[in-house]
Amino acid sequence: MRWIAFITAVLIGPAAMALDGPAASPEATRLIAALELREGSTAVREDPRWQRPRTIVVRSDYPGMVPALQPMAPRVRLLWAKSDAEAVAAAADADAIMGLCSPELVAAAGQALWIQLFSAGSERCVAIPEVRERQLLLTNMQRISGPEIAEHAIGLLLAFTRGLNVYLPDQKSGRWRPDLVPRSQTWELEGRTLLVAGLGGIGSQVARRAHALGMRVVATRASGQQRPDYVDEVGGPEALLRLAAAADVVVNALPLTPATTGLFDARFFAAMKPGAYFINVGRGRSVVTADLLAALQERRLAGAGLDVTDPEPLPADHPLWQLPNVIITPHVAASSDKVSGRLLTVAQENLRRYVAGERLLSVVDAGRGY
Repeated sequence: MRWIAFITAVLIGPAAMALDGPAASPEATRLIAALELREGSTAVREDPRWQRPRTIVVRSDYPGMVPALQPMAPRVRLLWAKSDAEAVAAAADADAIMGLCSPELVAAAGQALWIQLFSAGSERCVAIPEVRERQLLLTNMQRISGPEIAEHAIGLLLAFTRGLNVYLPDQKSGRWRPDLVPRSQTWELEGRTLLVAGLGGIGSQVARRAHALGMRVVATRASGQQRPDYVDEVGGPEALLRLAAAADVVVNALPLTPATTGLFDARFFAAMKPGAYFINVGRGRSVVTADLLAALQERRLAGAGLDVTDPEPLPADHPLWQLPNVIITPHVAASSDKVSGRLLTVAQENLRRYVAGERLLSVVDAGRGY
């Protein structure tokens, strides 16, 4: 029967190699569909630099990560690095890196082609010159925290519109005071307009939930203006100020790029509808903090819900902490009981795909920064 295997290899070529390895798990298939995870445009095997990996360094604090990944790459040596220094020390022979991207590691991993991040943010990695110069394949965990981040954004909004930001601090007084929040400040959300800045993985999840609450949803997106059923209008980045002028709520779900750094500035807050809310679950550096502070202090905005800030952590003496119309959470929107499981599923599936030479999930465009 050896001649059959030989003919198959000759006629089908590298594509047949995928048959040797494990198939995608049902959980991976379900997750890809549920979160609309995107595949790269070409299979890895089409890159002339690719070859079946022999060694991959895995940087993780979790002792069970390598045992969980190993079945996806049974013929590959997975090296567990418990620290960044261990990863750098082991990188010389690595064909790929999972879990870390730093200038020192990229320099040490001279023969590596692929880096898998265990986070959604990739701006620090794409800023490393060698990543771009070597045209490394970079994948991240975009979209896997979309559901919880979206729920966090809606939770921040509801805390304001139902007066929880006032009633919770007053609870310690032990007094029954139903008149603390005027009725004019307790909104019914149905019919209100919510603007999602950045209709990507997180923004789409926010839009779905706002639509389910009966809100009119508008959005901006840089990668095309296709309009899903749950969004009433989609504009390009140039439509941001126009859409903000009519929005009762603005949710920032944009990645951090040169184009989005400092985007939400005095000009933007002046363009917002008076008495609107600003929710930031994107990146802190997208906001000019001094300009947001001024808009809040002058009561041009009704309030701001911030899971991310600039600087971060926010200094203890920063005025934002003391404003009654601000809710701050310490960059925890992506946290939930399900995120770790989704992260592992995507890591397993991308490892399986890389070893088989298939299309990778969640490929980062280094030029765009996400």
